[in-house]
Amino acid sequence: MVRILISGYYGFNNIGDESILQAVVDNLRSKLNDIDITVLSRNPESTVQKYGVNSVNRKSISSILNAVRKCDLLISGGGSLLQDVTSKKSILYYLMIMWAAFFFRKKVFIYSQGIGPILSKINRSLTAATLKHADGIVVRDEASKELLIEIGVKADLVHVTADPVLRVKKADLSLGRNILKEEGFSAEDGRLTVGFAIREKKINSNFVDELCISIRRLIDEHRAQIVLIPFHFSEDMAVIEELERRLGREVFCIKHKYLTNEMLSIIGNMDVLVGVRLHALIHAAIMDVPMIAVSYDPKINSFMHSMDMKAMCSMYDFKSEFFLEEFEKTVANAQAIRNKVKKRIELLIQKLDTNEELIKKLINK
Repeated sequence: MVRILISGYYGFNNIGDESILQAVVDNLRSKLNDIDITVLSRNPESTVQKYGVNSVNRKSISSILNAVRKCDLLISGGGSLLQDVTSKKSILYYLMIMWAAFFFRKKVFIYSQGIGPILSKINRSLTAATLKHADGIVVRDEASKELLIEIGVKADLVHVTADPVLRVKKADLSLGRNILKEEGFSAEDGRLTVGFAIREKKINSNFVDELCISIRRLIDEHRAQIVLIPFHFSEDMAVIEELERRLGREVFCIKHKYLTNEMLSIIGNMDVLVGVRLHALIHAAIMDVPMIAVSYDPKINSFMHSMDMKAMCSMYDFKSEFFLEEFEKTVANAQAIRNKVKKRIELLIQKLDTNEELIKKLINK
């Protein structure tokens, strides 16, 4: 039996990262035989229950070292672990786990990660020095590969695939319909339902002001029904509650936490998804829902590029008049967008097998 340890941002109620874990676990189990999976998690009990894996506390140094010592292979990823924009210290945490694996002479594999931005010179040097020792490096986009080459990792060591969540299967739309109904929302015939998955920590920002104007115009000019969707529940509820406070009954807010399949189905019941969260956009792509991307990070731009599309703008230069133009264009070209995205996903899914193919080679060495 091959013992695999997975390191990532798991157990934080971030549906994007939980979707990644679901995809990685499912992919490993479908492609590899006789494996035992352990996950480093903030909430080990929940992780065990959700995914049927072993799990240990990611904050316990002794538990981490013991798990690394017992494993045969450390998988780091997926997600955006190696970056120092949202946190200057988290990148050191993930690198240290890799160094622990090197110390115990374990194989280390980077699984479809999005790399960067890495702003600190020290962090760039440490990342390059660490990944040079990795047994396999797979990133989810060309921008990540370019960054690794820039900081000193050899190009021929880096493989480019896609975000593992793209392989998650479509969810039954009735599941999301029932959840929305239980939450108190029902779609009206003849009206568009527009979902918003917003990431914004400053509730009094210009972005939130412009967003409120945009939502009011959608309601007034397009009779749209608005659903506010918390993707990272603990972070997103503050801005959602602020939008609800300003807009009142004009908007509908989802107030509970949901699993990957449930969130896929919720988003699948939207006519358009406006996303600042990367994995909300990926969920929309999986569920054939036309999307409007508002970027806060290069990973949004990279994903939209992989769909042969562009983000409308960044959240820092978001303007209601431009948004309304983009919305009307998206609705008018909805079917063409669905067709384009479907073809792109099919191509990217084929690339994802690279992860398991490389892992098989490592296991068989």
